[in-house]
Amino acid sequence: MDTSAFRRGARDAVPLLLGIVPFGLVAGIAAVNAGFGLTTAVGLSVVVFAGASQIAALELLGQDAPLTVVVATAVVINLRYLMYSASIAPYFREFTARWKAVLAYVLTDQAYAISVASYRSDRPVDRKWYYLGAAVTLWAVWQVTTVAGALLGTGVPDAWGLEFAIPLVFLAILVPAIEDRASAVAAVVGGALAVLGAGLPLNLGLLVGSAVGITAGVVTESVWGASDGD
Repeated sequence: MDTSAFRRGARDAVPLLLGIVPFGLVAGIAAVNAGFGLTTAVGLSVVVFAGASQIAALELLGQDAPLTVVVATAVVINLRYLMYSASIAPYFREFTARWKAVLAYVLTDQAYAISVASYRSDRPVDRKWYYLGAAVTLWAVWQVTTVAGALLGTGVPDAWGLEFAIPLVFLAILVPAIEDRASAVAAVVGGALAVLGAGLPLNLGLLVGSAVGITAGVVTESVWGASDGD
């Protein structure tokens, strides 16, 4: 175990915890509002471990939505992890299948973003232990705050506005990732379409925005790259 890489990953994840803490509290409160007990809420958080889809599924369960709709919604929201996995997989190619399974379980938006940024930098790092340092830190804080939210339940005042922290978490990831023209176009196009499609069923607006945003970024990079070559 490369403890220095693990500590570095954990340290780099600390700024993101400012958004993860209220996010986890919201997930715990949502579980209580859906009628879940503490054990069930914690079990869901440990097994699923996907904040946005957890909250969406819990809200649907609280509305007595059909189970097929709940599952489909969670799957659609989590389709973005296919893109994350495809992007980070080359860095994990030499690891065993068992290690890849562990790394896949703790994959989150935040762990992906800071790990890929570190891998692309000029500072050498043990990729596995850096990633685990960041991902395990995020996992642990998420579980603790989910439990806290479930215990507090409806005792948290609405005036605290904890839901506002959720978009801030993703903004904290997005802004540093915009490094060039292509990534800026991808962010603007994808974000705009996701907002416009917010009313689509099963949160399809997120999937459409992601797909079109990526396409726009690739096209931009191809066109401007060709122009630079000329």
